[in-house]
Amino acid sequence: MRTLYVIAHPESTHHVDGLVGGWYDSPLTPTGLRAAAAIAETLRTTIPEQADVELFSSDLQRAAQAAEVIGDILHTTPILDRRLREKSYGEAEGKPQEWLRRRFVPPPAVGERLAHDEGIAGAETMAAFGARVYAAMDVIMDSDCGHQVIVTHGGAITFTVAAWTRLPLDALAYARFNAPSGSITELREDDYFHNRQLVRLGDTRHL
Repeated sequence: MRTLYVIAHPESTHHVDGLVGGWYDSPLTPTGLRAAAAIAETLRTTIPEQADVELFSSDLQRAAQAAEVIGDILHTTPILDRRLREKSYGEAEGKPQEWLRRRFVPPPAVGERLAHDEGIAGAETMAAFGARVYAAMDVIMDSDCGHQVIVTHGGAITFTVAAWTRLPLDALAYARFNAPSGSITELREDDYFHNRQLVRLGDTRHL
């Protein structure tokens, strides 16, 4: 059996300051660091002590900090991958959320959605965002390690889950898998049928 744990990084300063995240490189708050420790302890009780573990993380510091805490407990070094970053919001990053709300162009109900231009200079489309997360997941899934942990961002959870289940990117024009900050999403592949399951999504009972 193969299990993948996907962590949505816990509270960072841009959350409490009401700023747009994206690639804005905000650190974890003290609350976020405590949540990271709780996540690490939960994973330690779930993953067998002697099992090999691979740990991957976004290189943005709010994710990398959480990955470092988890890595210390699991005795493994995080592999940082910028492809696991949150969606880039271009010139909106680090600005107040209200600034983004006034300028954001939502996708149409019908028509082109993944390649939709949201009206923010320098922002990624959902198609570009999804393609890079899928590329990172290709590398992660190519490993035969039985226990893997990914520390990423809330917006990237949809693409990690979809890539795990081999959903084509085009299928995500509407579908979303939402997971709150500090949550654990568990994905599993059985050894017999090699079916890939979404065991739990956005679990926060450890917090």
